[in-house]
Amino acid sequence: MRRTRGIQVGRVSSYHLTKPVGGPRQDDFLNAVAEMQTDLEPYELLDTLHGIENQMGRTRTVRRGPRTIDLDIILLDNTVLDESRLIIPHPLMHQREFVLRPLCELSPDALNPLLQRTAAELLAALGNTG
Repeated sequence: MRRTRGIQVGRVSSYHLTKPVGGPRQDDFLNAVAEMQTDLEPYELLDTLHGIENQMGRTRTVRRGPRTIDLDIILLDNTVLDESRLIIPHPLMHQREFVLRPLCELSPDALNPLLQRTAAELLAALGNTG
């Protein structure tokens, strides 16, 4: 991503090995959160991330199935978007420790503009912050 036009990668969280949630039986996932600056519009950013996934061999055959890489837009400033192809903030972020824990490493005060709660508040609400 560091060589991608329109994206400047800042800090990156530590990596977290986690069990898959939903989908078929599969290996554990390696999860992280990256802080980025972009001048791309939301759909341009989505298309760019999908292009990176494709370059890395991602195929979309089974929903929530095994994959080489999965790049998601979790938050984009204060953007709230709910369309068939793209939802921002990520609609499941508040339910996913594997998203919130690395997000809290970088920005515990990151606000979900839809829920009006910070990443730290959302992680604490999961009840498994230990």
